[in-house]
Amino acid sequence: MEATLRELSMIHGPSGFEEDVTRYIANRLKGKVDTMEIDGIGNLIVRKKGHKEGPKIVITAHMDEVGFIVKKIEDSGLLRFEKLGGNDDRILLAQRVQINTRKGFRSGVIGTISAHMRRFDDQQKVRDYQKLYIDVGVRSKQEAMELGIRVGDSMSWYPHFDHLSDNRLVGKAFDDRAGCTVLIHALEEFHSDDFAGEIVGGFTVQEEVGLRGARVISHQYDADVALALDTTAVSDTPEEVMDQSLALGSGVGIKVLDFSLISNKKVREQLIHIAEEQQIPY
Repeated sequence: MEATLRELSMIHGPSGFEEDVTRYIANRLKGKVDTMEIDGIGNLIVRKKGHKEGPKIVITAHMDEVGFIVKKIEDSGLLRFEKLGGNDDRILLAQRVQINTRKGFRSGVIGTISAHMRRFDDQQKVRDYQKLYIDVGVRSKQEAMELGIRVGDSMSWYPHFDHLSDNRLVGKAFDDRAGCTVLIHALEEFHSDDFAGEIVGGFTVQEEVGLRGARVISHQYDADVALALDTTAVSDTPEEVMDQSLALGSGVGIKVLDFSLISNKKVREQLIHIAEEQQIPY
């Protein structure tokens, strides 16, 4: 499973630009599901039928990651950008990005002033991302365009995948390539005689900009139960806003509510029952 997560996380796929992720998953599941299709918005939908009639369960995981898009190329060759998803302005400075151009991938760095110049600046100031820029190592707009860079090109965080310890990983796009990994392995390991009914796997697009792919799927399929596999934030670090109620490594999170929904009580209780019955931490 770690190998799958590594391969998926290294793929460039910000919101609206998920095609390479779709291609990887489709190739991986070819011959292992009963049907496969891509809908009008770009969701990859696969179906696997059990050995007899039963409930229809939709399980989704989103393919997109937070990223950026080229908004303008300045005469100096610096790039202005828009955000795709919820990138925090406080962590943008000096970060590396990967730009998907018509001539292949290019590297860039989100610019900031030198530490030597901080005394001339407001050191508490967090600049709005619209005032920031990306340096791709050129001196003019023409040079940037000769690299293949155009307005509308997508950008992601620069790919990396590392072990922090034996059971802790760090990388880009774990939200939600981790969920995609789980769903891929579940579909590969389920055999038709293991279950009744039908499993619909939805690998969705544009989650980071408003759950757009999942909303389309919710209108396409009359499911008995729908589950979303995704990452969640924990609160086990020492900042004063953290309450220590959720911890990395303490088990799967079974959602009660968030800003977009209140989870179905019966589904939540069934998930808790299964976790306790199978001795799965949650």
